[in-house]
Amino acid sequence: MQHKIKYFLRFSWLFLLGSVAFNSFANGYKVVLIHGLQTSQITSGYPIDVIGDGESYWSEFWGQHADVRIDWPALERIEGKIASDYVWPKLKQMSQQGTCQPGCILVTHSTGDLVARYLLDNQANWLENAGLAPLNIVATFDIAGAGGGSELADLAVSVAQGTSGLNPLLEAAIRAWLGGSVEGRLGVLNDLKVNNARQIAALPEARTPRLRFVADGTLFLGATKLFLKGTDDSVVATHSACGASRADDFGSCSASVATSGKLASQSDAVSGFMPYHYPMLMSDNYDHFSVINDRAEGKVTAAQASRQLADGRTINFNTYEEETGAWFWKSTYRYVENSGNNSLSRLMLNAMQ
Repeated sequence: MQHKIKYFLRFSWLFLLGSVAFNSFANGYKVVLIHGLQTSQITSGYPIDVIGDGESYWSEFWGQHADVRIDWPALERIEGKIASDYVWPKLKQMSQQGTCQPGCILVTHSTGDLVARYLLDNQANWLENAGLAPLNIVATFDIAGAGGGSELADLAVSVAQGTSGLNPLLEAAIRAWLGGSVEGRLGVLNDLKVNNARQIAALPEARTPRLRFVADGTLFLGATKLFLKGTDDSVVATHSACGASRADDFGSCSASVATSGKLASQSDAVSGFMPYHYPMLMSDNYDHFSVINDRAEGKVTAAQASRQLADGRTINFNTYEEETGAWFWKSTYRYVENSGNNSLSRLMLNAMQ
């Protein structure tokens, strides 16, 4: 009998611990994914598998850590069918199910940044007009965000419309990026043109903090870098990924630290930002696509180490400094703790918990 009582107490204690752990997780933020440009949809045209492509997009890492995905077709426009036929039904469902009651973080990649900006500017009005409660979105994590557009989209549209003239280097760069030539409908490529992108919900009423995560790596053997302003991740330039208020040849999101982590005055740093846009982590070890995967590519630095979210809680990244060289060749670098053996995406996920 005594043995059974001990067993019962032990089991009850383990159950209690499990319940506490579960509730701690359950009360955490909900993660909503908004993917970027599906280039294969642009080059292949309709029919497309919007849901299947969305699932595949995030399959390496973020898909298993998310609560909701908002999938959308690249062959449509953000303020058109993407909003009405794909974003709105998800918002309605999330409101009805109370998904964001504990707080939602939108995790976006590339063009998903633009989709999120339009969503944030309109979701409260849309839902209230439908008699539903607005979503409690406490922040966005914009990874390699294209909120300022991409010069590659301007060029791709020009090539597709035959207005760019014959330029083999340009055409090769566009084919490397898209994986082929544009077939018919340009869709969201029109929204991604730099001037067009910057006009979408340019002055949002929502004060949701937009945390930026920026890469500066090389893809396509460097073919696309020739056509992007300043430093870039081979698809999106720093002005766009940092959330700069204008397009220019910027080299860093921070005036005091380079994307490599070197602490030094940055004369080509972004000088002004779009409303509520805050650059957080930067790295010259990741490219446009590796940033959303779970492979550690190298150390990451912080433009800012902490930022308060809309609910008053704070996201933090612990940093340390490391010196290299000696005498006149001595340099100091700032790195995020554990970034040498954790992917950029995992660092972000850990910061949410």
